[in-house]
Amino acid sequence: MISRLRQSYRSLRLGTRLALGLAVLSLIVFAVVGTALSTYMRDYLQHQLADQMKLVQITQSKDALVHGTVQRKPYYGWYTAVYDMPDGVPVLRKSADVPADTAELAAVAAELPDAGSPEILRTAHLKGEGTYQLRACEVEPGVVLVTAAPMEGIEDTMEQLVTIQVATFALALLALVVVGRAVLRRGLKPLSDMAHTAHGITSHDFTDSARLPVRVDGEKGGPEVEELRTAFNTMLEHIDDSLAVRTEAEQRLRRFVADASHELRTPLMSVRGYADLFQYAAANAPEEREKHLARLRAEAARMSVLLDDLLLLARLDAAEVETPLRPEDTDLMDLVRQAADAFRAGRPDHPLTVAAGPEPVMLRLDPLRIRQVLDNLLTNAAVHTPADTKVSVEMSVASGEAMVRVADSGPGIPAADQERVFDRFYRVDKARSRDRGGSGLGLAVARSLVRAHGGTIELASRPGCTAFTVRIPLGRTE
Repeated sequence: MISRLRQSYRSLRLGTRLALGLAVLSLIVFAVVGTALSTYMRDYLQHQLADQMKLVQITQSKDALVHGTVQRKPYYGWYTAVYDMPDGVPVLRKSADVPADTAELAAVAAELPDAGSPEILRTAHLKGEGTYQLRACEVEPGVVLVTAAPMEGIEDTMEQLVTIQVATFALALLALVVVGRAVLRRGLKPLSDMAHTAHGITSHDFTDSARLPVRVDGEKGGPEVEELRTAFNTMLEHIDDSLAVRTEAEQRLRRFVADASHELRTPLMSVRGYADLFQYAAANAPEEREKHLARLRAEAARMSVLLDDLLLLARLDAAEVETPLRPEDTDLMDLVRQAADAFRAGRPDHPLTVAAGPEPVMLRLDPLRIRQVLDNLLTNAAVHTPADTKVSVEMSVASGEAMVRVADSGPGIPAADQERVFDRFYRVDKARSRDRGGSGLGLAVARSLVRAHGGTIELASRPGCTAFTVRIPLGRTE
């Protein structure tokens, strides 16, 4: 039963639980206040009655000394008796105004000589009469006056007081619960708004959009609620950014897979076609076999380069698991000269100038990969510009960085394409790049390799000048 009530209580809303807790606390406070007030009032009325009986007995004592007994009642319902105390045994004097049962009065009179006080006060129940307050005092030696006053007035007053208290406290408790529930509901409304926002997030469709359009607004609720609201919105911003990054990564992955499939399909189709031609030439035109075999090898080499680039990019993306670099102390100036010599030998139709100092620039890097970066940049300058276009390589050191600048005087890259030239499989002139064997991975590989070395690569292009600038920090130790 208790566990069921506990579960029912836990299933209530927070505002209702707080209101019930406030009601229980208020009920305890009202009970304590009511009990203290009732106790104080009862003691006050009893002391007041005792003082009244004391004044009455002063007059009655004089009457008993003169007449031997009390001649008249002080108030309606009161009783008075005079006892002689021979040998400590109370003997009632006649005539006396006493109830039918005088045992309690006689007991109080008999108790007085041994009480050590000239007066005593007791509360007793008289048969057929009710509850009375009894007061005994000594009139003269051997004579005791006992007065009995009904407590019915005090009991009636206490019953009325308790009734008023119960009614007042009940109304106050009801008003407190109703008003408190309304105040709590208003105070907890910001939390309800946050819960509504959270439900809105769970029902949001992320299929078409990765953004979270919901936020918690408002300025009410106090500093604690404002702090919670700020933390909640900060969390939503973080989730929003994470979802955007995830969605962008998924879209790039889809494009990457689609482009990779397309790029691999082209050489595979060529290999298949040349294989058929080779088979036909072997049977019908033997003199054509070597030509078709050479084309097969070229397409296979093209596909091998593409797969190598894809594998390298995958390894660079997972560099925290497996690093694809083999760093060693290398002279960057020497790598620039080697790349320039190879470019002059392979691209004699593009005049190349090299501006580099004689002093070596020693860095901790992978010479094969940095050479691959330089070769890619120089190859792009030759492939995407007409013959006789001037190409230049500049090497310098400044601000703690080694800088290599590869520039050409070609037509430049359109502004709309400059932000995406480093994307995988992206081509400014797709038809021309494919005809010349480009896969759209060269700049993507170059940027990944430079970043793996802790550096940066930047593009600046306008008609007549396109420049790629590679920066690698001098203090690199890995």
